[in-house]
Amino acid sequence: MARKNDPAQQPDGGMPLDENRMMQAAQLAAMMAQGMQQTRQPAQMPQGMQLLPARPEGAMPGTGLPQSAGADSSLGEGAFDEADAIGEDEVRQANDLLQKYKAGKAALDKRIIENELWFRMGHWKNYQNKMMEGKPKPSSGWLFNSIANKHADAMDNYPAPNVLPRAADDAQTAQVLSSILPVVLEQADYEQVYSDTWWRKLKQGTGVKGVFWDPEARGGVGEIAIRPMNLLMLYWEPGVADIQASPHFFSLSMENTKQLENRWPQLKGHSASVLDVPRFLHDGGLDTTEKSVVVDWYYKKPDEAGRTLLHYCKFCNGVVLYASENDPALAGRGFYDHGKYPFVFDPLFMEEDSPAGFGYIDVMKECQTAIDRMNHAMDENVLLASKQRYVLSDTAGVNEEELADLSRDIVHVAGRLGDESFRPLQTAGLQGNSLSYRNSRIEELKEISGNRDMTQGGTAGGVTAASAIAALQEAGSKLSRDMLKSAYRAFARECYLIIDLMRQFYDEERVFRVIGPAGGREFVPFSGAALRARPMGLMGGVELGSREPVFDIVVSAEKKSTFSRLSQNETAKECYQLGFFAPQNADAALAALEMMDFEGIEKVRQRVRQNGTLAQKLTAAQMQIARFNEKLSGAEENLSTRALAKNLSGALHQLS
Repeated sequence: MARKNDPAQQPDGGMPLDENRMMQAAQLAAMMAQGMQQTRQPAQMPQGMQLLPARPEGAMPGTGLPQSAGADSSLGEGAFDEADAIGEDEVRQANDLLQKYKAGKAALDKRIIENELWFRMGHWKNYQNKMMEGKPKPSSGWLFNSIANKHADAMDNYPAPNVLPRAADDAQTAQVLSSILPVVLEQADYEQVYSDTWWRKLKQGTGVKGVFWDPEARGGVGEIAIRPMNLLMLYWEPGVADIQASPHFFSLSMENTKQLENRWPQLKGHSASVLDVPRFLHDGGLDTTEKSVVVDWYYKKPDEAGRTLLHYCKFCNGVVLYASENDPALAGRGFYDHGKYPFVFDPLFMEEDSPAGFGYIDVMKECQTAIDRMNHAMDENVLLASKQRYVLSDTAGVNEEELADLSRDIVHVAGRLGDESFRPLQTAGLQGNSLSYRNSRIEELKEISGNRDMTQGGTAGGVTAASAIAALQEAGSKLSRDMLKSAYRAFARECYLIIDLMRQFYDEERVFRVIGPAGGREFVPFSGAALRARPMGLMGGVELGSREPVFDIVVSAEKKSTFSRLSQNETAKECYQLGFFAPQNADAALAALEMMDFEGIEKVRQRVRQNGTLAQKLTAAQMQIARFNEKLSGAEENLSTRALAKNLSGALHQLS
């Protein structure tokens, strides 16, 4: 039996260790291993699933924050390294920079808050006019109607992506992406995001969407998340026209302090919010005493090779909750591989030196104010004219209470009445030029917004033909088409970000249910391996490197307006009536199609070519069969079995 402190039992012949110290060391090592295992393997991760090395495991939705940092109390500040790259000093500098950005955006924030009141027809709150106190404040809905019609135009032209390859060997991948991108957008509830962003674009002048990776979706497998962003809570360097040119970008949110403390225990004792953010005005008020401002700080930083990396830090009340530079898995790689801020700005009317623009409310509010003031004056005039008022002298001797009481049939008078002591007070009625001026301001507002009566189905005098009305509606919708083009460009940028996130995070193969070319359901497998760089091979013993697939995205309208569908159907009927699809007219139809231009013309050309090819094959087969019949009726040697088989084989070959 070995003695307790026998040097032969010590590792490497070192100093003696007693059994208690050995047990303590073993327990400490087990606890540390268990803590690391909990950090790297979240409880909600399914068994046997491969963890993604490109993101923090168990991250928060849309941010990549480690879920275990909030769930495990053993992980506090400095959980990744003792010497963190992002600490209190860096957060303090980021706060100072954020204050500078806020000062440069103060005018825009004020305008956004005022525009929200205009949209809710509560803009009288912006005018502290003592003459209006206690009086009705009419707010007509001309401005609201214009914005609602613009939003309806946008929803009638919901976008659909079409991915095109830049190289022939990427054609199959592009076809698969074209079929699965709409499924990814549908799973992200993109139609609601599209609608909310358009409301903000029309009200505030700029619509912003965020394209993030949500690692907690699908039970921990992860999925792409798209969210509408509040422009009031976004900050960038003043003076830049593109947010990607800003060295830092901040996204703020208000969250419940107690929930934050439960998720990140290191926040306890730091509940006093050190930031103030602008807020919209609400009729019932908004209590923010139990909320704290959470800052998502994105910044770009070059690595040793000169490549620009995107890093991310989340902090609240001066406390670091997560930082990608403190994460060993992302410190040298960056938060997202594409290296871009995951936000897409879509301004309505651009402004110089700013990624944000201005909207319809900014150009219509002055005209709407004039209309509302005239409505107020006209309403008061009508009320005064409808109420009988009198000029009464002190010596008239009229009982004023009985005179004011309309239910009294008899009014007593002491003395004699005359025109000088008692007469009705006449209120001048509205003049025709006042009504004309008000109507002219209403027409001015319609012209400014492009929301004419014709675009809403109204007709002018003498226009009764359906085709003429449709032509006028199409001509009057050019402003809407211009707005949609800018929205489609922003949608294409969002699709590029989605493809980049697929390339980085789609490690496991996924199966998507899509609609096939024949209209039936198909199940398509896809993984990020199809999007990643592939080796080019060898040439002369020299490696040619690798090539990453690159795609172009063309956007079309998935949901079209009623007029667009009607016009498309009329074009199809005219082509059919003119014989474009008759096989014998293929050459003439193709010549006519070369001079025409309408949506879907390539599919029509392809069908006409197919019909022409089929007609040629049918003619050749008929000629072959005719020759076959001639030989059957010819000499006896042509009626042999071998000759019949040869002629029949030739005819069948022509038919195929």
